[in-house]
Amino acid sequence: MKQILILVFIIYQFSITAQTTISGQITDTNKTPIIGANIYLNGTYDGCTTDENGNFLFTTTSTGMQTLIVSFISFETYKKTANVSSLKNLKIVLKDDINTLDAVVINAGTFEAGDNAKITALKPLDVVTTASALGDFVGALQTLPGTTTVAEDGRLFVRGGEAEETQIFIDGNRVFTPFTPTTNNAPTRGRFSPFLFKGITFSTGGYSAEYGQALSGVLLLNTVDIPDQEKTDISFMSVGLGVGNTQKWKNNSFSINTSYINLAPYLNAFPDRNNWNKPYETLNGEMVFRHSFKDQSLLKVYGAYSFTNFKVLQENINFKNGLQFNTDNRNLYINSSYKNSFGNNWIYETSISYTNDTNKTTVNSNAINNNTNAAHFKLKLKKYFSSRWKLNFGSEYFLTDFKENFASEKSNYLKTGFYNTTIASFIETDIFFSKNLATKIGLRTENNNFLNEFTLSPRAAIAYKINKTKQLSLAYGQFYQNPKNDFLKFTKTLKSEKASHFIANYQSIKKNTIFKIEAYFKDYTNLIKFNNQQATFNSDFNNNGYGFAKGIDVFWRQNQTLKDTDYWVSYSFLDTQRNHRNFPVKATPSFAAKHNLSIVGKRWLSSLKSQVGLSYTFTSGRNYTNPNTSGFLNNKTKNFNSLSLNWSYLINQQKIVYFSVNNVLGRKNILGYRYKNTADTNGIFNRQAIVPNADSFFFVGFFWTISDDKKSNQLNNL
Repeated sequence: MKQILILVFIIYQFSITAQTTISGQITDTNKTPIIGANIYLNGTYDGCTTDENGNFLFTTTSTGMQTLIVSFISFETYKKTANVSSLKNLKIVLKDDINTLDAVVINAGTFEAGDNAKITALKPLDVVTTASALGDFVGALQTLPGTTTVAEDGRLFVRGGEAEETQIFIDGNRVFTPFTPTTNNAPTRGRFSPFLFKGITFSTGGYSAEYGQALSGVLLLNTVDIPDQEKTDISFMSVGLGVGNTQKWKNNSFSINTSYINLAPYLNAFPDRNNWNKPYETLNGEMVFRHSFKDQSLLKVYGAYSFTNFKVLQENINFKNGLQFNTDNRNLYINSSYKNSFGNNWIYETSISYTNDTNKTTVNSNAINNNTNAAHFKLKLKKYFSSRWKLNFGSEYFLTDFKENFASEKSNYLKTGFYNTTIASFIETDIFFSKNLATKIGLRTENNNFLNEFTLSPRAAIAYKINKTKQLSLAYGQFYQNPKNDFLKFTKTLKSEKASHFIANYQSIKKNTIFKIEAYFKDYTNLIKFNNQQATFNSDFNNNGYGFAKGIDVFWRQNQTLKDTDYWVSYSFLDTQRNHRNFPVKATPSFAAKHNLSIVGKRWLSSLKSQVGLSYTFTSGRNYTNPNTSGFLNNKTKNFNSLSLNWSYLINQQKIVYFSVNNVLGRKNILGYRYKNTADTNGIFNRQAIVPNADSFFFVGFFWTISDDKKSNQLNNL
């Protein structure tokens, strides 16, 4: 018995001597003690939490090399691997977790719309329920600061730039012909419906080195990865009809959306100022196929086809019998992308897109037929070295084959075109010094075969979080873009046009409130100049053009400050001049307006089961040239004003009646003036006002959704 007691005593003494004490203090970067942090040895139950002074102490029987782990919410997890005997009196500083919702965001010049965006100026619902947009996502984006409303065009004019200076991408790949053809004084629309997209990022400057060939801005559209349910959407509209369907099986899903628009019935009820021999008609179809592999990788194939034609006779002061304008357009767009991860926090993405656009246009007796075949190949890799350091790099290849045949009423025939290839590479890193300070630095290179040109485009941005609600950002970048097809088809002696961006941004994000103010300066160089009234095969082209654009953009949004009410206000001040194209002097171009204001409001009326909305647009007068007085671009139009209303009524959860009217007050907006080519006997050039084809536009629709949950509806898509 005495021997047993001695053995137990020896074992007890050995167990005491085998225990090791681990101790230290946990603080943040400001040396403030962290209370309640979890500390433990990986793979064991040995550990504790810190006290009110950030101190910790516990014992362990583990020996040798062990990993100590320290974790606390909103801080990065700390790991230290060492011999347990050395884990004494430690001084551990936890760094802020930069992935938290209140962390700094690098977003100068950027608006995002999507459920996954950390900060969204617009929600997916906003993109298509804006009264003036008529279901076109581009129309909704025109209510954001930095854009100018050019009612006769309909495309995005960003910060003093032409519409061609903003490019559109779907799942990272270029869309070469994103807009449907239209006639004079009638705004175009984007070819793609919002039905299949989960998010939109709209950058008005200073955007990532990943994107090029855009002097002013980029619009990024991302298709839905995995739909949440099967459903069918049916639409009956005053201008046509549509149907959409989503199916899911195993690891696959397929969505399709089609629409047919014919304005003949509408124009019979509400004639406009034109004489339509064949009213506007278009057939659109889109589809997305998705497959999720066992390794969590994702394959997406997106395709879209559209057919558009019309024949219209428009009054024109220079043509006694009017101007006959006929168009027949076919457009095919295919986009395929694949994403996967490998190794240690590596992600790679590959994608390819192809565009074929065939357009046949007749202007009086002049026939213009062109065909565009374009492709974009892209390979991108991302490496997450840590939550504080991310690397993004890749290469891409652009190909454009453009051909045009012109036959005039005088039997003249001209065949033009070009074949261009561009190889581009980009590298960009995001560095988060803390939760409050981050920077993005990038470089893009492009080698253009047709222009025989190599360019370097540095990009940089820095953002600082003042407090939980306020942030400052700065951005700089150089951007290059090939000359337009209308110039390249005549010459190959040109170089890329260039713009340098300087941006300063301040934003405040509080509960239900967003405020952003941004100042910018753009310096244009290498702009295209030519010596004729219009660019032709015998024009003298050069890159001696230049210009600038500067201004201030303001955005304010509040939601639920007034019950069931959401509204936003955006204002832009623009000062821009350029000497380009056939300008004899530096001047403010006719597409630019000094003041742009948009007010959008929406309210849910539960007693009426309705959502009502309004959208007001104001644009100050734009320049035009009056040949009866001296000077160039020497006069201004009167201000543009338009108030639009919409109303959505829920018959039940899945059936909606929708009504909207643009320019409800019937404002007689003048967009410019067209002058007679020759003066009258008194030496006066008579003129004709350029006005919209119709002062107002009415839209009525019935939308019915059939879904698994019996709750979804198309209010998102209206």
